[in-house]
Amino acid sequence: MHARTGRTVRDLRRENRTAVLRRLYFDGPMSRLMLGPATGLSSGSVSNVVAELVADGLVEEAGSVDSAGGRPRTLVRITPTSGFMIGVDIGETRVRIELFDLTLTELARTERPLACSGPRTARYDVDLVVDRLREGIAEVLRIADVPADRLIGVGVGVPGIVARTTEDGAVVHGQTVGWDAVPFERLLRAAVDLPESVPYWIDNGAKTLGQAEMWFGAGRGARSAVVVLFGSGVGACVVTDPMGPGRAIEWGHLTVRVRGRRCRCGAQGCLEAYAGAEALLERWREAGGVPPAGADEETALTAMLAAAYPAEPGTDPDATEPDAPEPDATALAVLAETAEYLGAGFADLINLFQPERILVGGWAGLQLGTRFLETVSGYAREYALTYPASRTRIGLGTLGPEAVTVGAALLPLVDFFAQGGRRPESKPTTPAPAWQSALQDRVSP
Repeated sequence: MHARTGRTVRDLRRENRTAVLRRLYFDGPMSRLMLGPATGLSSGSVSNVVAELVADGLVEEAGSVDSAGGRPRTLVRITPTSGFMIGVDIGETRVRIELFDLTLTELARTERPLACSGPRTARYDVDLVVDRLREGIAEVLRIADVPADRLIGVGVGVPGIVARTTEDGAVVHGQTVGWDAVPFERLLRAAVDLPESVPYWIDNGAKTLGQAEMWFGAGRGARSAVVVLFGSGVGACVVTDPMGPGRAIEWGHLTVRVRGRRCRCGAQGCLEAYAGAEALLERWREAGGVPPAGADEETALTAMLAAAYPAEPGTDPDATEPDAPEPDATALAVLAETAEYLGAGFADLINLFQPERILVGGWAGLQLGTRFLETVSGYAREYALTYPASRTRIGLGTLGPEAVTVGAALLPLVDFFAQGGRRPESKPTTPAPAWQSALQDRVSP
C-alpha cells in the first residue's frame, strides 16, 4: 500500500525507526512516553518501533525513572555494541584510523606515517596510502576483537574533491596532492580485507570535520556555520542544516591576489598560497626565518610560534620583563600578514553565506590558537559587510585534532540511521523484479 505522498509502508517504517534512533542517540536514555513528543509519533507507533529495535538488538533497557503517581517508566538507549564504524583521516603527515562503537566511543586507534621528505606528491603516493589503510583497518579490528562483518561502514576523509561513478564508486580529484581522478573506493575494496557488504563513505576532510563539530563540538545549537580546516592547506565546509552533512568548498583556492604567489594547485594568488601552514612556513624561510632542520610542518610551525610569541601570557608568571626573550620580528610580520589574508578570506565567507558561526579546526588552526584568531577576526570584521559580520561568531573547534576522524566515522552512522538502523546487505547480482518489490511493500508489517 502506498501513502498519498508516494511513500510506501516500508518508507514510513524506516522513517519512524530513524526518528527514534536519532532522538535516543542525542537525548537518550529516554522512556517511551518521552519519545512520543520528541519524535512526533503516536504512543502506539513508539511502542511498536521500540519493540522492533529491541528485537534487532539496536536498543536496550537502561534503568527506570519515577513517574507522577504511577509505576516507574523504563528507559531505553542505543546499544553500544550493536554496530561499529571506522573513521579514517588522510592527513598531512600520517593516516589516522579509529574504530568506534555505535555510540562513538573509541575502541582502538592507530596511526601510519606518510613520508615527510621529498616532493609533496610523493608523500601521497596512492599505493602507499591504500597500503596504510589496509594495515590500519586490520589492526584496529584486531585490537578491539571486532569481526569485520559487524561494521556498518568505513568513513574516510580525503584531500580534494570527491565525485562518484557507477563503475568506481568514489573518485578523488586532489589536485594539490597529485591525485587526478583516483578511483579510491575501487582501490580500497581491492586491497582491504572486508566483506563486500561493508560500505565505504569517502568525502572531503573539511566536510567530515564540519560533520563532527556540528554534531558534537562548537557547532552544536547553530542553524548555520562554516567550519574551516586549517592544516598544510585550507578548506571549508558550509553547513545550512545542523543534521545534514554540509557541503565542502575549495575555499583555499579563492583568488586573493591577482598574479600573486604560485599555489600548490598550480594557480596564482590563491588564499592557500598565503594562509596554509605550508605556505606560511615557506614565507618565513624566505624572510630569513630558520625552522628546525629536518622538521615536519607541525614541528616547524610550533617553532615559528615559539619564536613569535616567546612568553605566552600565563606560561611563566614568575618571569621578569628583563629576562623575557624578544619576539622574532620576522615571524611576527609573516603571521600578521597571514592573519590579514585569512581575515579577508573569512570576510568572503561571511558575505557569501552569512553563517551564525565560523569555526576553525585542523592541526594548524588549533596550534595558532585564540591569540592569532582574535587578530584574524578583527580583519574579518574590517573587510566584511557590517550587518552579517555583527551576526557571525568566530571561534575554535572543540574536538581537537581527531575531529576529522570522528566526522569520517559519522558518515556511515548517518546513513545507518537514515536506513532505520538496517545493516548493509550484499547487493544481488540481478535486481528483483518491480512486481516483487511492490508486493513486498504491501505485505511488510
